[in-house]
Amino acid sequence: MAEFKLVLRKKPNREGKLPLTLRITKDRKSSFIHLGYHLHEDEWDDKNQRVKKSHPNSARLNNLIRKKLSEANDHSIELETQKSYVSATAVKQKVKPAAGSTFFAQAEVWQQRLKEAGKYNQYTADKPRIKHFKEFLKQDIAFADITVAMLERFKAYLQTKHGHSERSAVNHIVMIRSVFSHAIKEEVIDPKYYPFGKGKMKIKFPESSKIGLTQDEITRLENVPLEGTLDHVRNLWLFSYYFAGMRISDLLRLKWSDFQDDRLHYEMGKNSKSGSLKIPDKAVKIIKHYKTFQQNKDDMVFPELKGVDLSDKFITQRTIAFKTSAIDKQLKTQVATAAKIEKKLTMHLARHSFAQVASDKIPVQILQKLYRHSSILTTMGYQSNFTTQQTDDALDAVLNMEQKPKLEK
Repeated sequence: MAEFKLVLRKKPNREGKLPLTLRITKDRKSSFIHLGYHLHEDEWDDKNQRVKKSHPNSARLNNLIRKKLSEANDHSIELETQKSYVSATAVKQKVKPAAGSTFFAQAEVWQQRLKEAGKYNQYTADKPRIKHFKEFLKQDIAFADITVAMLERFKAYLQTKHGHSERSAVNHIVMIRSVFSHAIKEEVIDPKYYPFGKGKMKIKFPESSKIGLTQDEITRLENVPLEGTLDHVRNLWLFSYYFAGMRISDLLRLKWSDFQDDRLHYEMGKNSKSGSLKIPDKAVKIIKHYKTFQQNKDDMVFPELKGVDLSDKFITQRTIAFKTSAIDKQLKTQVATAAKIEKKLTMHLARHSFAQVASDKIPVQILQKLYRHSSILTTMGYQSNFTTQQTDDALDAVLNMEQKPKLEK
């Protein structure tokens, strides 16, 4: 009869965590199955074969471990019943699919990792995408069986059956790539099964049009009389615009301690880049308004995240998502109407609006610093959506060209 034991292998990942494996021993020969989980050495109780309570998800992981051990024993007994001799490798081959090497088993682990990392937005976006892929396949599938042809059929299925746009369909493929990358990193599958890259499936997002408010529309937004909540959401939009299109996820996290020496110092959440910006004169009025509600130097500038445990990244992102949805709804349905703006007014439009107004006025190298892009190519690509002066001048030059009189013969 094969023996099973859970062991931490000694090869750490980039985070310094060790892979948890199921060791199968038969006739003094062992095989190992990676379970898709990594732990710090002091989080594992080897004697009792349990994840220690110091791990934030110990109860859930211990339940999964017990389930996997039970499944492994069941498969081993099944093989022993069918054959007179069974090797450790044979037991491994029988157990491995149940131990998490199939796509949806790893997708579940991937979702849990996103949740643990506090990535609420990606977690909630990928959850229905995984569901759609499962509906398409109608069963779990080995990574080796996911081919380029299958991915193309899945894209077509999304667009014809569910009416998804090209961008939405591509996002589903990106989710599948993410689960593949996770499984390869965790050494659950062989990289040779990766169906993306040169000569395989290429992921290309369709171009999307970006448009911001004009200077005239921004002026109307600044001057329209608003009260209460509508005045507040208008302030949030303008504050974002005044600080080079600051993302709302960064805006709502601002604390009074971030303001020092007439400058705003903050770390951008998307890429963890730090920097500071001079406080524009137009932003001072907004700052003074909210200053009256300040309780201490570490208090939040805006009320949306007051009382939220910011150390819990998942809860923080979830709260930001809910608040952003409510803010955007008021901007689109009430503030835009009051300011006579026909464009879809959202918080993200503040970023596009800054880019549009700045397009022909500020050198791209300076814009790169304002946006905190790692590559200037990213800035150039983004600004190309708004830089129209040269093409406008070229069009005028052609259409306004006077036809020269022909010489008489």
